[in-house]
Amino acid sequence: MSSPAPATPSTTPTVPPGPLGRQERAVLSVLTDHVGKVVSRGDLARRAGITAANERRCDSLLVGVRRTLGVDAIRTVRSRGWSLEPHALEAATRLLSQADPVQIGL
Repeated sequence: MSSPAPATPSTTPTVPPGPLGRQERAVLSVLTDHVGKVVSRGDLARRAGITAANERRCDSLLVGVRRTLGVDAIRTVRSRGWSLEPHALEAATRLLSQADPVQIGL
């Protein structure tokens, strides 16, 4: 009797994620507008409406976005910023087209 194959890490979420929050949606929207291009922390914060004093907030917001889209959806470019990978554009667009939970009172 053979033993089961070892588990391999997955790049897609295994648990259905909750809806994205307002700021996570804003960050994802900026990245979808610039798919395949690197967006710096400062540009991402400014375009997503995150205050300059809180630019590092982008890092934590991207954790939630990656949890929803999969870790390979957004590429980190050291010392430069982040880029939405072209293969993730369709899923990102679909996610952004869903109703915003804040607007529907959840």
